[in-house]
Amino acid sequence: MNMETLWENSNQSYQGEFILLGVADRPRLEMLLFALVLVCYLMALLGNTTIIIVSRLDPGLRTPMYFFLSNLSLIDICFTTSLGPQILMNFWRKNKTISYGACVSELYISLAVGSTECILLMVMAYDRYAAICLPLHYTTTMSHSLCITMASVSWISGFSHSLIHTVMILRLPLCGRNQVDHLFCELPAFLKLACVDTSLNEVLVLAGSIVFLLVPVSLITVSYGYIATAVLRIRSAEGRKRAFNTCSSHLMVVWLFYGTSIFSYLLPRSTSSHDGVKLTSLFYAFVTTMLNPLIYTLRNKEVQKALQRLMKK
Repeated sequence: MNMETLWENSNQSYQGEFILLGVADRPRLEMLLFALVLVCYLMALLGNTTIIIVSRLDPGLRTPMYFFLSNLSLIDICFTTSLGPQILMNFWRKNKTISYGACVSELYISLAVGSTECILLMVMAYDRYAAICLPLHYTTTMSHSLCITMASVSWISGFSHSLIHTVMILRLPLCGRNQVDHLFCELPAFLKLACVDTSLNEVLVLAGSIVFLLVPVSLITVSYGYIATAVLRIRSAEGRKRAFNTCSSHLMVVWLFYGTSIFSYLLPRSTSSHDGVKLTSLFYAFVTTMLNPLIYTLRNKEVQKALQRLMKK
């Protein structure tokens, strides 16, 4: 069954717009969230665009680490842009609607780039492990072809994962239900609209969460455990302090992203409040994408020097 047939079948159950309930019953909170999302969105666009441009133009940053960071920046731009404009508009509008096609597109793109980021962060942790724990073999281990392969696998796996869920969503009859109890069209919230048993979809969500959330965060933690062991062997106290500060800040962002995603996708609905899930989703969609360029790249002296060279030119 092709995508067009699935679309037609799903539209037989409901044709029209969805209402995003969000936090419309609390105008003050809505305005506070508008300001937060706007600031995070603009800073994420500025920071991530800067990283892509500098990494592309400065020859000194054409290394595996900055290649992966450029990919991460592109993902974060796609992630925030797929959600930000719609959320910001709905904060101001009384009629908080979104078309069926736009809702499904939003769900597909945000889930695809979010899943891609989950795998890419794991790849980046391996890159740091190879650089710190295997420095003599780093050049041969992280060859250009391997870097491209690992980045491609991240993108392909993320978009394939999202495609599976989107196709399964399009098969569900909605029976006229059009109120999404969320700030945007997210998979768990969308599943609640179905008027049939969604056990198969929920099993796929659980399996996907294990593969794209629990497995990567576990491997990242193990990688940084090895990195911490290698850092302890550094004789210079200043070198150890600098390395630990870098690793701890990386882990903080990683745990914020995976932790909030796990809260949204893996915790039973009965144990998590609706408002908690909504705010948590905003956190991993906007706050972590704003922090990524600040923590991973813009604090680096190499990037700061590259920015200075480009500005002088």
